[in-house]
Amino acid sequence: MASEGINCPSRCSCQYLEVNCTGQQLQEFPVDIPLDTRQLILAANNVSYLPAVELSFLADLVYLDCRKNLLGHHLDFTFTGVAKLVYLDLSFNNLTQVTFSTFSHLLSLVVLKISDNPNLVAIKKDAFANNTWLRHLDVSRTGLTFLDTSTVRDLPSLRLLRLSDNLWHCNCSFLDFITWMMESNVHFPDADNFTCYTPADLRALRMPAVEAQLHFSCLTQLYKQDYVFLCLVGFCIFFAGTMAAWLAGVCAVTYKVHSSKGKEEEEEEEEEVEEEDTAT
Repeated sequence: MASEGINCPSRCSCQYLEVNCTGQQLQEFPVDIPLDTRQLILAANNVSYLPAVELSFLADLVYLDCRKNLLGHHLDFTFTGVAKLVYLDLSFNNLTQVTFSTFSHLLSLVVLKISDNPNLVAIKKDAFANNTWLRHLDVSRTGLTFLDTSTVRDLPSLRLLRLSDNLWHCNCSFLDFITWMMESNVHFPDADNFTCYTPADLRALRMPAVEAQLHFSCLTQLYKQDYVFLCLVGFCIFFAGTMAAWLAGVCAVTYKVHSSKGKEEEEEEEEEVEEEDTAT
């Protein structure tokens, strides 16, 4: 229902600086959105695509709620024209990955919710490199198995991070992330539900126990490649020692041979001198 004097998209309700299209079974991004809109709610619809051009007309938009839609992997460069956006909810969609180009233009972003995207399997290392104001990040209940530590560690304003109910693969590569969690000042409100999915012997373990286990297995246990490396080092040391001993032996023998020849020549000269003295 539109307020008097305000142009409002069909099946949406509008009031001053706000457009609400929740649960209207919309298939596409609505048209005729007032250009001065600050808050746009498109929750619980069937929208599968956000047009970058139409969004760019909403230059003053600060709040965008797109949860429970059908948005997929076509989000790179979508938000180039809404640089003032502070709040973005993309939860309960079909996101597959987050790259640097997905949110790089949202320099003012403070809250980002991308939870409940079961097909979200990758967040690139530099995905949030430009989002230095990001304080609240929710990536819970997705298909993630790994998250590079620098992806979140390098966010200077981050205060709250949700990570629960993902398919975390807790191997030695994940130890750095778990250690950062234990030492960070970031709040993890769902820490009790942040558990490993694989390997099987760590499944359902909470992070403190996982950290201790990985510290033991990753920092003290030697793997096949470690033994191979040590064998190569040992062989190199043995070979170098053998060669050094051989060279030392060759030098000693050579020196002894030359010394013996010198003494023999001196003795022969002395004998010749004595014979000459006797003859005279």
